[in-house]
Amino acid sequence: MIQQIETIKNTNRRVLIDAHTHTVASGHAYSSLQEMAQAAAERGLQVLGITEHGPSIPGTCPLLYFKNMFVVPRLMYGVRLLMGCEVNILDAEGHLDLDEAYLERLDIGIAGIHLVCWQGGTRAENTQGVIRVMHHPRVHIISHPGDGTAELDFEQLVLASKQTHTLLEVNNHSLAPQRHKAVARDNNLAILRLCKQHDVPVMLGSDAHVSFQIADYERIYPLLQETDFPDELIMNYWPERFFDYTGIMNDIV
Repeated sequence: MIQQIETIKNTNRRVLIDAHTHTVASGHAYSSLQEMAQAAAERGLQVLGITEHGPSIPGTCPLLYFKNMFVVPRLMYGVRLLMGCEVNILDAEGHLDLDEAYLERLDIGIAGIHLVCWQGGTRAENTQGVIRVMHHPRVHIISHPGDGTAELDFEQLVLASKQTHTLLEVNNHSLAPQRHKAVARDNNLAILRLCKQHDVPVMLGSDAHVSFQIADYERIYPLLQETDFPDELIMNYWPERFFDYTGIMNDIV
C-alpha cells in the first residue's frame, strides 16, 4: 500500500488533486491507467488527471487513443478521473499539435512546451504565443512554464492567467536534478511570487510518469515555504474551486 501523503509543513490542507500524469500510453511512462488510479485512491486524492502526451512527442499514443477515451469510466477506485492530453505548443504563434475535433473530446486540456517539438522566437513572441493558447477554451493548465525550455515573460503570463482562468503549473518533475533544468527553481520562485502579488491561483503538477510519483510535490514544497505562498491560491487543495475556476465539468461519471 502507498502511504497517504503527510500534511506539508505550515498548512492543514491536504492535496486532493493531481491533474498532470502520464501512463504507459505516453510511451516513456511506466504504469497503467488502473495502477495510476489505484495509487491516487491510496493517497487520498479525489481527482486525477490522465494527460497523455500529444502526438508530436516520439512514441506517444496514436490519435485514436483520444477518440476512444469515452470507454474509460470517470470514477475509478473512488477517484474522479479527468481524461485529457498534454498538448504540445509548437511555436511562438501558439499552434497546437491536437486539432479542435480532438480537443473537444478532452475532459481536461494541458498545454506545454517541449524541446523536441518547439520552434521558438523572441521572449516577447514566445510569451504572446503562450497567451494565445491560454485563451483557448479547451486549455485549462499551462504545464511547466518555468522549466526554461522557452524564454517567457512570467508577469505577462500571470496576468493572462488571471484574465483567462488558465492555471500556470509549478512542476515537480522539472525540479528533479536528473532533468538538468538549471533555471527551473528560480523561474518557479518568480512565478509563485508574481501569482501571490497578483492574487492568482496555481496548480502544483507532479507530472508523474510512474504510479509512485502521484501527488509528489516534495521539490515544490520548499519553494512554497520560501515565498510564503498562501494555501488559498493552491488549487490542488480545493476540488470544487478548481472545477468552478477552470470551467471543467464536474459531473462526468
